[in-house]
Amino acid sequence: MDIYKQSIDQFSKLLSNKEISALELLEIFLSRIKKHNKTLNAFITVDGDFARQQAIKADELISKGKSNILTGIPIAHKDLFCTKMLKTTCGSKMLDNFTPPYNATVVENLNNKGMVLVGKTNMDEFAMGSSSETSFYGPVCNPWNHKKVSGGSSGGSASAVASRIIPIATGSDTGGSIRQPSSFCGLTGLKPTYGSVSRYGMIAYASSLDQGGPIAKTARDCAILYSAMRGYDSKDSTSNKSLINFKSDLSCKDAMTIGIPTEYFDDKLDSDVKDVLDNAINQFKKLKFKIKEISLPKHKFSIPAYYIIASSEASSNLSRYDGVKFGYRCDNPDSMKDLYERTRQEGFGHEVKKRIMLGTYSLSSGYYDEYYIRAQKIRRLIYSDFDEAFKSVDIILTPTSPSIAFDIGEKSKDALQMYLSDIYTTPVNLAGLPALSIPVGFSKEMPVGLQIIGKHYSESQILGVANLYQEETNWHNEIPEGY
Repeated sequence: MDIYKQSIDQFSKLLSNKEISALELLEIFLSRIKKHNKTLNAFITVDGDFARQQAIKADELISKGKSNILTGIPIAHKDLFCTKMLKTTCGSKMLDNFTPPYNATVVENLNNKGMVLVGKTNMDEFAMGSSSETSFYGPVCNPWNHKKVSGGSSGGSASAVASRIIPIATGSDTGGSIRQPSSFCGLTGLKPTYGSVSRYGMIAYASSLDQGGPIAKTARDCAILYSAMRGYDSKDSTSNKSLINFKSDLSCKDAMTIGIPTEYFDDKLDSDVKDVLDNAINQFKKLKFKIKEISLPKHKFSIPAYYIIASSEASSNLSRYDGVKFGYRCDNPDSMKDLYERTRQEGFGHEVKKRIMLGTYSLSSGYYDEYYIRAQKIRRLIYSDFDEAFKSVDIILTPTSPSIAFDIGEKSKDALQMYLSDIYTTPVNLAGLPALSIPVGFSKEMPVGLQIIGKHYSESQILGVANLYQEETNWHNEIPEGY
């Protein structure tokens, strides 16, 4: 038995039965990270000594009968979750040597479950990107083909889980940054309902869109981690006090109706990807789901609306990086103006500076109504489209991405083509809905993902549907050759 290929349930059983210790399990994954990370560049920081201390504590909890299903399980956090014992870079030179004085709520919640934090995963700088190529630490490689991107911005987490150098990881999703990497790497990735997972200690990109979530092998693994991540947090003003109870049994009701939006299956979708998705939809038909064509006509406006809103919020959120209190500071400034200008010029990468400029322009006097306010109106129309659709269907199935993973460098000089890779995921963020990407096959030997969208706080439902599909298929168990 290859232990590193197991699910969370299986790991937990091995640990509770004392067939393996948390420390022994950790060493297996540390060995795999050492072997593969030089090629993948999935991790920015790995701290084996710190992880071993946590594993020893986990073994003590297990021996005392005080463990839970997550105790002793190794995990990696996307490098925008603050960790007081490990540096948190957000993939940027600006925070290259920054170690926070506190843990993010998500980190704290999982620490309290006895999980073993191994390290921090690579990502697009400040989560601004769709390929994990904008990182100060270099691009992340896709384990299915090292010449391909792993997706972004949570590409490091996806690459690490797909290669099984870590069993599970956290990510964040502002416009598709959990779902698209999951699609590119053959994984299951959940973007929860906005407000269900605390953003406290998660370095902000666009505060009205950012949401943390799990990246894992299966829907069941995602459900287990999500149940530990979620919950009300008074330190996050957008955290929802009236969360609907989440059930991790993943049961879904019979005779559900699935909506297929015609606008998502247009000429922007690669024909080979469409064939794979059609086969997946036929599988859902065999599972006795009712299929209904629906329309989401405002989806085509999501990309311009998203990039105006997200960039506007980024221009505000990133104003704190000025070289004064923390983070990178330029050498020998001759004035405060020089300090601000050179620190931001030297500390931020090209993509980040571009989005700050776009956002600042959209918020400027004379353009605020024309761009930002109009984008917010479109956001409302997109929300209304989904609201109307959910009157006649229970869930919605769409492509996760219009294509399979593309070559490293292929779209890095064409911003529009890069941005269009998120055309099927951004509407979900604008509407604040939960959505899940699951693997459903291959095209040109690369994974293809299917997106499952649900109503607000219907995570148990969409995960249940995904789990039912995964019980009847084996795509989620596929592992890249050599891993």
